[in-house]
Amino acid sequence: MSTKKAFPLRLDPALHDAVQRLADAELRSVNAEIEVLLREALTRRGVKAAVSKAAKRGRPAGGSQEGAEDA
Repeated sequence: MSTKKAFPLRLDPALHDAVQRLADAELRSVNAEIEVLLREALTRRGVKAAVSKAAKRGRPAGGSQEGAEDA
């Protein structure tokens, strides 16, 4: 379950298109790109925004690996 706060955001269509192009170039979703842009803007204004600890994605670290030999 996501711990992120959801809320509706209304954007000018031209602004959304610009964010979409930037997100595509950075291989991010529009939502992730907006988060990056907001964090950058806050940093430029001297506001520290803590990064919440999120669940790690992908396979768990450690354990045996397929095809690895025990030597």
